[in-house]
Amino acid sequence: MDMRRLVGLNFARLRKEKGFTQERFAETSGFTQQYVSDLERGRRNPTVVTLFHLASPLGITPAELVAEIDETDAD
Repeated sequence: MDMRRLVGLNFARLRKEKGFTQERFAETSGFTQQYVSDLERGRRNPTVVTLFHLASPLGITPAELVAEIDETDAD
């Protein structure tokens, strides 16, 4: 699995677990809803700094966004 898809899948799962909609996360974080949507679809390649900014509002570590997942759960 490529890194963009992995980050997108992890981010979407964690965002939902924390009770955020894309819109609410965008309002809280300063990212646009379009960026969040593109990220979750694997169309963005976030920098290390961006990973920190994405993780902070969710109360997670940036490492959780790049953690390997079971691909059977990703589909």
